[in-house]
Amino acid sequence: MTINHLNLPVSNVAEATTFFESHFDFKCLETKGDNMIAVLRNPADFTLVLMSSKMNRNENTTYPDAFHIGFILDSTEKVNETFSKLKAGGIQLEREPQKIRDSFGFYFYFGELFIEVAHYLD
Repeated sequence: MTINHLNLPVSNVAEATTFFESHFDFKCLETKGDNMIAVLRNPADFTLVLMSSKMNRNENTTYPDAFHIGFILDSTEKVNETFSKLKAGGIQLEREPQKIRDSFGFYFYFGELFIEVAHYLD
């Protein structure tokens, strides 16, 4: 058994789609409505659904305090490359990649989403 998809409410579907396509190798397969829902897939065949917060009953995108999504990369070099690419793309990054427990990586916010990018150390 595997997880089929992850549905993330976001305040701006078009902006979030561009972000995941530009920085995390997702491709948009389908957009529904006027950017109300976007279905994305990455090279590992993981499906990410971005849903407009307008579809929530309270139009919110509030996530629990500890909620985050994580991307595990193949090397520390890839982590550094991703950090540089995000920074060059205008994403606000507070801390450089560093050793965090048993990994090397960094955390940042994109809108309401807290995102981790890391590589597990041996």
